Amino acid sequence: MTVAIMQGRLLPPVDGRIQCFPRDGWRDEFALAAAADLDAIEWIFDVVGLDVNPVTTDAGLQEMAALSAGSGVGVRSICADYFMDRPLVRADDREIDDRVGTLSWLLRRCASLGAGRVVLPFVDASQIGSDAELGFVASVLGRVLSVLDETGVELHLETSLAPQRFADLLARLSHPSIKVNYDSGNSASLGYSPRDEFAAYGSRVGSVHIKDRVRGGATVPLGSGDTDFEALFSCLDDVAYRGDFVLQVARGTDGDEVSWARHNRAFLAALQAARV
Repeated sequence: MTVAIMQGRLLPPVDGRIQCFPRDGWRDEFALAAAADLDAIEWIFDVVGLDVNPVTTDAGLQEMAALSAGSGVGVRSICADYFMDRPLVRADDREIDDRVGTLSWLLRRCASLGAGRVVLPFVDASQIGSDAELGFVASVLGRVLSVLDETGVELHLETSLAPQRFADLLARLSHPSIKVNYDSGNSASLGYSPRDEFAAYGSRVGSVHIKDRVRGGATVPLGSGDTDFEALFSCLDDVAYRGDFVLQVARGTDGDEVSWARHNRAFLAALQAARV
């Protein structure tokens, strides 16, 4: 079982933000992840840390690779929160051209890093609303298919779409490198059933974010919200899921991040063991 953690969750919050690139402490995360017995970090690419994110330079990628080799903690994926602030929907032609260019560049940087996927969020400010927006997003993403072929990097979509509407979007994007990032907490908050979701698009699930949320509410500690973990793991078994799991859980006590990560990894391992 390969378990990763969302970047920044091993450090105290930056400026009160739940999630962002940790400008000053990112180097420390490799050793902290190893101490928490984690296999990987899902890197964040966002507007907040854009000017200092090592993904943007070759020297930065080399430093990341050295830290990864020294700690045994990989970087298997990039979470492109940049597109939460600069979404690939509800923008004019010039903005879309710029953003498609940024996504294409990020896919190539991901390949240079040796990571296998970029997670692209369409939630909150970047959520897909109308059917026209759904069609627009499908058309926009069609512009990066050649880059997926060129790099071998996968694009995993995280959306707030209901199961059948998400399936409709995926039907317009049949490319084998476009997959689903399944977020257990977001689905619970929206009141979606894992069985309905997997019936609609389970074969396209390529990665999983692990969190717990109350229906219609906030993120809470694992096991205390409305996420149906038993149903989720049963569905993952049904599609023979062999991907990794990324902890994106509610924060614990500041300064106690490593032990909290160990606790959440143990929760996840117990769920997996119960399925064996």
